[in-house]
Amino acid sequence: CLEERVFYRMVSGLHTSINIHLSGNYLWPDKKASMGLSSPQGNWGPNLNEFKERFSPESTHGQGDQWLRNLYFVYLVELRAIAKVAPYLKNEEYFTGIDKTDKEVQLAVKDLLNVIEKFPSHFDETLMFNGASRKWKYEFREKFLNITRIMDCVGCDKCRLWGKLQTQGMGTALKILFSGKYETNTSVETEQESLKGNSYKPQFKMRRSEIVSLFNAFGR
Repeated sequence: CLEERVFYRMVSGLHTSINIHLSGNYLWPDKKASMGLSSPQGNWGPNLNEFKERFSPESTHGQGDQWLRNLYFVYLVELRAIAKVAPYLKNEEYFTGIDKTDKEVQLAVKDLLNVIEKFPSHFDETLMFNGASRKWKYEFREKFLNITRIMDCVGCDKCRLWGKLQTQGMGTALKILFSGKYETNTSVETEQESLKGNSYKPQFKMRRSEIVSLFNAFGR
């Protein structure tokens, strides 16, 4: 069904993102290293051959192109979630501990949200979980929570951090799109207009960790 295909493409897109970053920031072997082991302080940089090995049609039985499309699919899902919650995010205050940085972040977030709201081709979440497929919504959420738990088993601290950050970001995007807590009787455009009169009150709260993970996952 559609919901199962979306779940598969989300997980595949996450996997693709991880592989791209492994190829883009690759630890090149140190020829002087003993016993063939590379030093973590070695040379880090892009590895085009590694990228081709992971995504070329020849080495992936023709699936590499689809994996890359799945990454773009995740991008559209998170883009739609940010667009939907934009009125809420615009009203948030962002604290970094440095006054100058706070102002820069506030302006940068608003600029980003303005650009996102103008993008026409968002993911359409209204096509999912209708009729008999509503029963999938709970299982859909539980599967993503399980993926986040699995990340706790990753041995590399850096990999675990980025993995959990991306999975939480994806989970936050799905919460915005499918939890129903954000739904109102007005459209996004109407919500934006109501902001001018300070009459808009969101129906849910986002935790700091959710906002941070959503922006970071979108950036990755």
